[in-house]
Amino acid sequence: MKNLLKIIVTACLSLIILNSCQEKTSENLDPNSIFNLSSKWEQADGTKIKLEDLKGKVLTMVMVYTSCKTACPKLTLDMKAIEAKVGHKNPEDLRYVLISIDPEHDTPEKMQEFLKTYQLNGKQWLFIRSSEANTRELANVLAMKYKQISPMDFSHSNIISVFSKDGLLVHQKEGINIDIDKTVSAVKSELK
Repeated sequence: MKNLLKIIVTACLSLIILNSCQEKTSENLDPNSIFNLSSKWEQADGTKIKLEDLKGKVLTMVMVYTSCKTACPKLTLDMKAIEAKVGHKNPEDLRYVLISIDPEHDTPEKMQEFLKTYQLNGKQWLFIRSSEANTRELANVLAMKYKQISPMDFSHSNIISVFSKDGLLVHQKEGINIDIDKTVSAVKSELK
């Protein structure tokens, strides 16, 4: 099942990237690299980035929203536990990226408050948001499904993804309260 999920994610990423490579800035990127996506993202401090700005870093990514009271807090704690187990001394090599599925309500102020509440300190932690279209595009790349079920509530997949320094998907963990050791191993392997 996991191999099938990885094949589907790779195929989706390839199709999305082929369609969005009009602004491709780096000719030596693998066609399946997440860094080929040209979307712009706003960080919790209000500054804008492209995913390509994260090239050269191992990325551990999860899609959440700040008003979630069920799965997102658990996913966030999983991300924090992954960071603790990875225990990497050089935060320049990796980023833990939270991606808002509710860009309308997850303002930079709410994202900052969320990072503070969960004590996600240091520049290795990013919380980003973009347009609905860009968010859906990235969700498709991550094989993450979500649906708004009320003005402030979403039903969504619970997937943590790990990408290599070249932006290639190397691992996914689906579910909450699931052993994170394989995810930790994937991150450590990519940091070598």
